[in-house]
Amino acid sequence: MNSIEQFGVSRDEIRHAAELLRCGKLVAFPTETVYGLGANALDPAAVTRVFEAKGRPSTSPIIVHVSNREMVERVALSWPEKARILAERFWPGPLTLVVLKRSEVPDVVTAGLPNVGVRMPAHPVALALIEAAQVPVAAPSANRFTEISPTTAEHVQRSLGDRVDYILDGGPCQVGIESTVLSLVNEIPVLLRPGGVSRQQIEEFVGLITSLEQSPQAAHPSPGMHPRHYSPRTSLYLVCDGHVPIQGRGAYLQISLRPLASVSEVVMMPNNVAAYAARLYNVLHILDARAYDWIAVETPGPGPEWEAILDRLRRAANSEA
Repeated sequence: MNSIEQFGVSRDEIRHAAELLRCGKLVAFPTETVYGLGANALDPAAVTRVFEAKGRPSTSPIIVHVSNREMVERVALSWPEKARILAERFWPGPLTLVVLKRSEVPDVVTAGLPNVGVRMPAHPVALALIEAAQVPVAAPSANRFTEISPTTAEHVQRSLGDRVDYILDGGPCQVGIESTVLSLVNEIPVLLRPGGVSRQQIEEFVGLITSLEQSPQAAHPSPGMHPRHYSPRTSLYLVCDGHVPIQGRGAYLQISLRPLASVSEVVMMPNNVAAYAARLYNVLHILDARAYDWIAVETPGPGPEWEAILDRLRRAANSEA
């Protein structure tokens, strides 16, 4: 595994950030998916500060990040066989597993639900931080609620500023979209949020999984289920066949089809799921800073492998063609 030094982070920085976490402070840190805003998951006051810093509603639970199996046992009341199989295959990695929680996990972490989402991130800096802190770390994306997720330390600074006590800068994130969230509370696994591990990859190991289109509860069973999410401040439109808005100045994210009207800027996007995901949020951050009237995005796909990216774009969009 790559060392933290390869990401420009020193051992002293890790020790300092870990001490801050133990003292109830907020630390932003890189994962392979996006930057997280971390707090000691067993400290309800610290976790409450995460919600306050993001402007996040209390109905949206937070994923708990761990660095080893012993730490899983501190937060998970049960660990089903399917959890063992999936963790062995996909951890460390962009897969969050939802299981019954221990009473030691504060209700503020789980939005009052009896379950907790747990993941082991595949980033040396994240793992080193959690290991040094010796506490599980509750960490949603390090940005204002509903806005574009951060994939660089600069994104975190622009979004949250001095609401964060410390930012570990580990360079750009490699996966670029959030983790898959899979509930294992019931016999048939439920996909709560598509992400860095595809539905097809999961089904290869545990068989058929189902989906939860929307939550009937006040508390969402997973982060990322708010209807408006991952959004630039600029109006975003998901379009087909190059039909971009004709009024105002705008930018267009193109895979293959050219815009049918004049645009101020065209950004060519890769026709490859992993490469597209790795670029998406950073491109949206850049275009959002240019004060366009709109951003139009050519609808990617088709194909089930685009499920996670389409989920992000549809939640970010003002409308869909």
